Amino acid sequence: MKSDIEIAQACQMRNIEEIAGKVGIKEEYLEKYGNYKAKVDLKIFDELKEQDDANLILVTAINPTSAGEGKSTTTVGLVEALNQQGHFTIGCIREPSLGPVFGIKGGAAGGGYSQVVPMEDINLHFTGDMHAIGIANALIAAMIDNHIHQGNELNIDINNIIWKRCVDMNDRSLRQVTIGQGSKANGVEREDGFNITVASEVMAILCLSTSMADFKARIARIIVAYTIDGQPVTVQQLKAVGAVAMIMKDALKPNLVQTLEGNGMFVHGGPFANIAHGCNSLMATKLALKLGDYVVTEAGFGADLGSEKFMDIKSRIGNLKPKCVVIVATIRALKMHGGQAKEELKEENIDALLKGVANLEKHIETVNEYGLPYVVALNNFVFDTKKEKDAIFNWARDNEVTMVESDVWARGGQGGAELADAVVSACQENKELQFIYDLNDSFNTKVNKIATKCYGARKVILTEEAEKTLDLLKKLDLDMLPICMAKTPASLTDDPKILGRPENFDITIRELRVSNGAGFIVALTGSVMTMPGLPKVPAAERMDVLEDGRIVGLF
Repeated sequence: MKSDIEIAQACQMRNIEEIAGKVGIKEEYLEKYGNYKAKVDLKIFDELKEQDDANLILVTAINPTSAGEGKSTTTVGLVEALNQQGHFTIGCIREPSLGPVFGIKGGAAGGGYSQVVPMEDINLHFTGDMHAIGIANALIAAMIDNHIHQGNELNIDINNIIWKRCVDMNDRSLRQVTIGQGSKANGVEREDGFNITVASEVMAILCLSTSMADFKARIARIIVAYTIDGQPVTVQQLKAVGAVAMIMKDALKPNLVQTLEGNGMFVHGGPFANIAHGCNSLMATKLALKLGDYVVTEAGFGADLGSEKFMDIKSRIGNLKPKCVVIVATIRALKMHGGQAKEELKEENIDALLKGVANLEKHIETVNEYGLPYVVALNNFVFDTKKEKDAIFNWARDNEVTMVESDVWARGGQGGAELADAVVSACQENKELQFIYDLNDSFNTKVNKIATKCYGARKVILTEEAEKTLDLLKKLDLDMLPICMAKTPASLTDDPKILGRPENFDITIRELRVSNGAGFIVALTGSVMTMPGLPKVPAAERMDVLEDGRIVGLF
């Protein structure tokens, strides 16, 4: 059996001009990065503004497990399947972060025969967007400390600087650092820390902006620190807006690549869904909606995280109108949610499977809260048994759940034919998105609606520190923003060890961070970190470059 990278390397890719022509992008808007990838000039929106929007399909999942669900693979496979059936379809996914690439999770360009290529480029430096975000973040950090070193005209409280540095790598040693050590020439000594690049507010702003003007306005509003008197200090006050925009001018443009079957795919922006809002860029999505008949996109992790933020943040800001939701599940993962150990997943276990279905039920209920039709895609794995498949489909029939088998990893678009049929049928229901909360709801009402409706929790508890921050946000009239919950993806609770569908639990918010430029409040729950660490055996140990330049070990 070939590995993902071996399959990708065997693909005969088409020149990017051909892909652009296929999706309706004129060459004048194409900025090529070699033969197989390109950026698209934002001026194209002027030409397409009168076009009707396509049918938007969101792919989400159950709570992921280490057994793997294949959400990105399903997203790519559905694009292939819809195109095979004559439905002009474009996909939109996120850019991978190098942290998970070298860590444990892996990349985000699909798998098997449902991949986006050039796979190595996408999973590594790609078109330099991550670098640009990291440098923009670093510039803001440098200008904060330089301002203090040069006299601190803004009266910044060095003990109340909330802007962190970032690097696109899992590096737990950087979570807390001390900077400015040594002589006075090295700046003012203070405590600082790093986030992973995808958790930077610059990334969130990139993904939620609708134009360069909107991007600059959002960057200007970023709160980086507070004064001795407790007043916010912004990037606008640091006079860094123009320089940040200059660094990011190319990164704002969507990246166009292709699937293994030669269909167009936008890969742009990559905020994590456990610590950020977990969706690809709004500009890439909006561009795809103007070009295709169907657009397939994904949100990170399960319906409790990425999907909730796609609906309540991205769709609200971008006035998106999703027509259908695909919920990806696997027999393997459901058995883990039902109590079966990972090392025993090859063994048939109907009892664990049917117990674990409760997790899927909760995600279906969450999607129903938004009033949208859904399809459950049961992603095939080689060790799934006939009895297990019969059991899960009998459950689906008895509970009136629309479930179809998906075999896109092994068969590409052909393996998603039934899924494509079900999705087209669901889109025809033409239902309207209903938000979980109203923008006029109080902060406490918002977080409790998310926790009770999406997680199944009893209530939300705020720590003393979170309460103090909320009081400050109220004084600054910033407490009414949408909410970006930072929570473990592994569980419906804030404890990653609790699988299945737990009951009678509370969600504890330990810290609040305002992302005024992005336009939301980040609520950190449990022990979720904005700077991950590498596992005991990092994936990086298996990677290499051969003498002929061929990469091996990258999935």
